Amino acid sequence: MNWIDLHTHLNMLETTPEETLAEAEKVGVHHVVTIATEPEDHETVLELAAKYPKQVSATLGVHPHEAKKWTKSTSNFFEANLTRPEVVAVGEIGLDYYYEHSERPTQVSVFEEQMSLAHHFGLPVEIHTRDAEKETVEVLKKYRTKVSGVLHCFTGSRWLAFQALDQGFDISISGVVTFKNAEELRETVKAIPMDRIHVETDAPFLAPVPMRGKKNTPVFLPHTAAYVATLHNILLEALSLQTIANARRTFPKLAARLPAVYC
Repeated sequence: MNWIDLHTHLNMLETTPEETLAEAEKVGVHHVVTIATEPEDHETVLELAAKYPKQVSATLGVHPHEAKKWTKSTSNFFEANLTRPEVVAVGEIGLDYYYEHSERPTQVSVFEEQMSLAHHFGLPVEIHTRDAEKETVEVLKKYRTKVSGVLHCFTGSRWLAFQALDQGFDISISGVVTFKNAEELRETVKAIPMDRIHVETDAPFLAPVPMRGKKNTPVFLPHTAAYVATLHNILLEALSLQTIANARRTFPKLAARLPAVYC
């Protein structure tokens, strides 16, 4: 079976990209999307995706924690690089009112500016949201029919999930769904239509059971996938085929970069 890790931080892992990608191949993860979070890592993710075009795609984005770092220079960099073939989405972007490393008005402003750039360049987005469900939905509604994508590493309420689905966004599930205290999330995942669901690692964070306590890696993606398949009472192979189809639909530039194994 084949998998796409829709959200990983390849530049943050303990092993080298070569080692990580080689090990991931062995478990059927033949392609990963490596995610930018701040201006300092933009060049790095671009270099990784350019170096491994069949195995790695990239996003460009400024995480809500780093919203205070957004400048006109950042915007100019996006405009110069979002058309590159290896850049398949804008992300990760969004709102985080749990930590508030950047002030809330700054987070909202930077989130909306990046949504506008995604609209201008015809790209999907990968959204991070924590303790800001109402405010996140307000932004999604502003860009209804203009921008689509995924709420990544979804840990929110059922209300948020269906608000996002109604605005045309998909839901991406991480290893959090396997955690002991995630019963409410599991019930929400059961209700998400299969043609709107994705799987990811968010490595090196949030390793799934039975790998809890270890640094996460794309190699662990099949554990999360197996759990999601069980929740939906479907064969693992069916989930593999469905999530690949969902990724192709949601991320058109990613579809063009996938190796032949996904055909």
